[in-house]
Formats: sequence, structure tokens, C-alpha cells
Amino acid sequence: MKASVDISLYPLADEYIPAIKEFIERVQKYSGVSVVRNDLSTQLYGDYDQIMDLLKAELRLSWEKYGKSIFVIKFLKDDLRGLSSD
Repeated sequence: MKASVDISLYPLADEYIPAIKEFIERVQKYSGVSVVRNDLSTQLYGDYDQIMDLLKAELRLSWEKYGKSIFVIKFLKDDLRGLSSD
């Protein structure tokens, strides 16, 4: 099953940019998952199970390395990349 995920990371630290940049760099290394970035969030597109495995590992790593942070994640069924409301 394909999935689309919209994720925003809010580290609860004064120096929050490194945690966000590193998280994005790590998820971009997963083959089979497309990553699209914008100013507000990062979108992941691909196989549902692969995305969930990625999130399980990378959320844990972010919390272990950078401490408290908030992840806001929206899940959609299917690969909605390229669809717009225009």
C-alpha cells in the first residue's frame, strides 16, 4: 500500500536548526521513499511499511540525540505526490 506523509519537527531547544536539517538529511538517504521539502514541512511518499519503519527509527534517533521535540505528522493513503487543488 502506498502512503503520503507530511511531517514537521519542532525541537524544544534554542539551537533547533541542526536537529531539523539532520533529520531531513537522514530520511533522504532511504531508497524507495521520495522526500519533498518546503519551508513548513517535509513530505514522504512511498510504501506504507517502509515509511513507518523509517519513522520508527528516525524519530527515536532524533529524540535520543536532541532531546525533547515535537513531531506533527499527517498520514494519507496513496501516493498523492503531484496532485494539486488547481
